[in-house]
Amino acid sequence: MNFLTQIDNLALIALLLVSGAALFLPTLSTLISGKGLSPTEATIWMNRRKAAVLDLRPEDAFKAGHLPGAKHVPSNAIAARIEKLKLDPKNPLILVCETGVSSRKAIAEVQKLGFAEVGTLDGGVQAWQAAALPLVK
Repeated sequence: MNFLTQIDNLALIALLLVSGAALFLPTLSTLISGKGLSPTEATIWMNRRKAAVLDLRPEDAFKAGHLPGAKHVPSNAIAARIEKLKLDPKNPLILVCETGVSSRKAIAEVQKLGFAEVGTLDGGVQAWQAAALPLVK
């Protein structure tokens, strides 16, 4: 018990707890709010992991240009449209919007439908274009 009462040891224990929490928080945030993907990571998910891509933008923006293989899903009808698409919940899912903000908000709804691995394109279509990756019309 003498070990826990010494000031130097308490400081080390506090440092250990704070650093452990700092290391664990990104993992916890990913588990709670889905994984943010760079355009490169999203491409890898699409090509190697057979991830489905759902574009949550308005239909006119989708028609103007979208990621290859993306399906248009209005953000106000996600559950109904996903059921209609008959997507496999075992495969990863990438949510895309214009800037990445709207897709982050939709993660919880998609996870309730049984999709365990859901990612969002960080920066949305704007980041995709900034990375000089192609859009399909």
